[in-house]
Amino acid sequence: MKDVKITIATHKKYKMPNDNIYVPIHVGKELKNEDLGYEGDNEGENISSKNPYFCELTGLYWAWKNLQNEYIGLAHYRRHFSVKKCKSKIPEERMDYVLTKEEASKILERTNIILPKKRNYYIETIYNHYKHTMYIEPLDETRKIIEEMYPDYLPQFDRIYKKTSAHMFNMFIMNREILDEYCEWLFSILFELEKRIEVNKYDDFHARFFGRISEILLDIWIEKNNLSYEEVKVIDIERVNWIKKGSSFLIAKFTGKKYSKSF
Repeated sequence: MKDVKITIATHKKYKMPNDNIYVPIHVGKELKNEDLGYEGDNEGENISSKNPYFCELTGLYWAWKNLQNEYIGLAHYRRHFSVKKCKSKIPEERMDYVLTKEEASKILERTNIILPKKRNYYIETIYNHYKHTMYIEPLDETRKIIEEMYPDYLPQFDRIYKKTSAHMFNMFIMNREILDEYCEWLFSILFELEKRIEVNKYDDFHARFFGRISEILLDIWIEKNNLSYEEVKVIDIERVNWIKKGSSFLIAKFTGKKYSKSF
């Protein structure tokens, strides 16, 4: 079996997979008075206090700095990797379909990176989707940062103006060496972005742009470094209201009304 740990970013008590491959991480614990009984992202070297803006990335940073496993991954309390077709609508039963250590190990015999299947937006590009649903200034500033700090990555970044699909959710499982390189690159960009954009100009929902931009940056980094990977399904533990989600998507595209909450 491969030496794998998948951190599960969570801000509340929740049913977790019954497999020791998983490590639930209480993200933003530095700012909370409650103890969920999970590992806190405020232990060791951390950026826990940035959680209101960096979202699950405070869990990723903690894993990067404090875990020593050969493979490290990131998932969410209500969203997981899966290789099985889920036939149940009951959250407790859906948890039984989550990726196991044995399944992950078999995939990692063939590749060093596991990613979720791409999300396709069909009728608009990644850039336009972000522009329609979020405030575009942070993403445009990110391009400037890449141009200054990592100009070799600019052609890959500019593809978001034409691409209509991407690996989302900041979910992945990576070989430790690859993770080190990715996180060094990712957080250097985000910490520079933090210096340039005043988060207080946005409401709580839109101030979380660091986590959203990092979703886009993942593919840019993988494409630039010509890294191979294998995709697997993503299973939502809770039911997704696709009608409401789809309606909000179309309203944002055609009227300019930005998202006001997560779905």
